[in-house]
Amino acid sequence: MVMTLAGCEAREQVVVYVSADDAVSRPILAEFEAESGLEVVVRYDTEATKTTGLANRLRDEANRPRCDVFWSSEPFVMAQLAREDLLTPPPEDRLGSWPEAWRDSERRWHGFAGRARVIAYSPQRVPEARVPRTWMDLVRPWWKGRIVMADPRFGTTRGHLGAMKRTWDREVMPGYYEAFLEGLAENEIRLLPGGNAAVVEAIASGEADVGMTDTDDVFAAQDRGLAVAMVYPRHAPDDAPGGGTLVVPNTAALVRGGPHPEAGLKLLEFLLSPRVEAALLASPSRNLPLVHLEELDPSAAAAAAAMSVPDPLRVDYERASQVMDEAVAIAMKRLVEPPAQSIGRPSSDSPDAADDEPAGVESEHGS
Repeated sequence: MVMTLAGCEAREQVVVYVSADDAVSRPILAEFEAESGLEVVVRYDTEATKTTGLANRLRDEANRPRCDVFWSSEPFVMAQLAREDLLTPPPEDRLGSWPEAWRDSERRWHGFAGRARVIAYSPQRVPEARVPRTWMDLVRPWWKGRIVMADPRFGTTRGHLGAMKRTWDREVMPGYYEAFLEGLAENEIRLLPGGNAAVVEAIASGEADVGMTDTDDVFAAQDRGLAVAMVYPRHAPDDAPGGGTLVVPNTAALVRGGPHPEAGLKLLEFLLSPRVEAALLASPSRNLPLVHLEELDPSAAAAAAAMSVPDPLRVDYERASQVMDEAVAIAMKRLVEPPAQSIGRPSSDSPDAADDEPAGVESEHGS
């Protein structure tokens, strides 16, 4: 879907592909257009395919680029595009220093304003004692038939699986990721084609009790008065620092060979400015400022502190992106194909089924 923000008069253009939500990104781009005098031509994609669809368009256009700036709602596909030499760094004198945790090592993409990957649940149907606190808690047997996630081939779910596999293979033990998927398969998790928003809708409507999603989708549901709560789950099975919740930053990058390089650079500088992080914090998505926290006004700083992630997962987005496609392929095989007969796990009609752990998976905390 292509949108032009300017009026009918002919002006210099800048072309931006955007996977951030339309309602969140449109006011920001309109503000840039009004201040810069440039005509902003925007291409969005569907909620279901999001960043993946736009990244594939950039690949298809590699020999004749049509886009100047890619504004992605996540860093994992951006890291893939950087490896494929489809992105170019800005001149060093045009951007100040940027925290290494939120950029590519060669400055081909920059991260800002993040969301967290969370477990959403129904506060009406999930008692406090069973609220999951870690991702592995989703394999507990009482979630059977009551758990959902977005199609893992797209969006932040795709990158999250890559981060899980990378983190667990290195920090916990090889096979931990596969054990997690086996537990989800035994719990008959349903993959929803409508993206993370569909996960929250399923919980609110009573079709599911828990699901994997992003903070912005939970905030949107809560703003509509829906009964959906969330937790910031840990990845590590212990309390070691850096083993907590995955933060997914927005990212912005210049497309190599873009048709309007100077206009693209102006837009990139604008997207990476303190005012845009503040605007995203104030938007319905309530993205967390990651770079310009010290430049927020007191009320915005208080809002950011109230939503802060207590222990962000320490993750290398580049290396997570390298195993992302493998992680998704394993997930599709384990979660779409019928699971093998479980041995040693109580059947769903067993009176003790809700109090036992799945076979082969140890509990990470008491309920």
